[in-house]
Amino acid sequence: MREYEKIRCAIIRGGTSKGVFLLENDLPRDPETRDRVILAIFGSPDPRQINGLGGADSLTSKVAIIGRSSRPDADVDYTFGQVSITAPLVDYKGNCGNISSAVGPFAIDEGLVKAVEPVTTVRIFNTNTGKIIAAEVPVKDGRAVTEGDLAIDGVPGTGARITLNFLDSGGAVTGKLLPTGNLKDEITLSDGTRLTVSLVDAANPAVFFKAADLGLTGVELPDAINSNPQLLARIEEIRSIAAEMMGLAHRLEATAKSPAVPKIVFVSPPCAYRTSDGRVIEAGQIDLVARTMSMQKMHKAFAVTGGICTSTAAKLEGTVVSEVLGPSARRGKVVRLGHPSGTLEFEIEITRDAGGNPRLEKAAVARTARRIMDGFVYVPRRIFWPEV
Repeated sequence: MREYEKIRCAIIRGGTSKGVFLLENDLPRDPETRDRVILAIFGSPDPRQINGLGGADSLTSKVAIIGRSSRPDADVDYTFGQVSITAPLVDYKGNCGNISSAVGPFAIDEGLVKAVEPVTTVRIFNTNTGKIIAAEVPVKDGRAVTEGDLAIDGVPGTGARITLNFLDSGGAVTGKLLPTGNLKDEITLSDGTRLTVSLVDAANPAVFFKAADLGLTGVELPDAINSNPQLLARIEEIRSIAAEMMGLAHRLEATAKSPAVPKIVFVSPPCAYRTSDGRVIEAGQIDLVARTMSMQKMHKAFAVTGGICTSTAAKLEGTVVSEVLGPSARRGKVVRLGHPSGTLEFEIEITRDAGGNPRLEKAAVARTARRIMDGFVYVPRRIFWPEV
């Protein structure tokens, strides 16, 4: 009897993240067995992920599960999983916008969607959020185009432009654009600190606070935050309190049960700062400065779904994010975020329903993606059948 089963897979960069892409039909149907297989594919839990395909970084420890959709409004179903590096956990609570940008090209190249030149629109049903993402993918000779002239901060070189429109993405996880019904809420930390936050759910739920309210400048780079365990603990406490307020998890269980959702973002007004690679971002290039966390560490760039939520919060007058937003973004639809690796731009349209409640009509962003390899990953048979 052979010791291993082999599973088709591809490693693909999507935006500033990298993931292992798997076909739904190639995985076990039982959720527990499926997750054991995925953890084995990544080599988790292990800080180095030395025995699998994970890259020992939360931005490269991501899985995308793709299959044909039976829905009339979608071409493919896509499930995102954040694979923990330190615990035997695959978190499916929310989506990853960067990985989403690679789903369209993958679906085209795998023959799940018919290629139409020069641009194929792939309608993606994200099972995590129950929302549709429309991806406009450039195509030539029946394949997704990789080469192009779009540069995105945090990724070397350039690539073909993939435009993502997250359709009706308000209330993606909680069912409400404003989960508590408020533009701002007050919370109290265990040390007695009172903090004003905004809880918004667009593409993914997130909690926002002003950097200055926690004694931060807002332009900190990852090393400055990640080397401060006391600060990391306070930021995670804020996120855990927000998780409970959103009904996602009890605050004492939030880190273990859903370390990736809700996201947490601290914001500050537009100002000049240096990126991680030493470039200067001028105040006039951005509409606000934002920093977000990924699995309890500062994100080296910025999550796309987190960026959609941040930009949406910025356009909702009365949130803590709107209070730091630059004047040009108040007038138009485009919001430009300044993050540790550079800038990220979103087009946001918010309307009001008959009752005057805000509705997120459009949230669009441009990304690039590149298939790095494909083949088979070998998983020990004992992972599938532990009793054998």
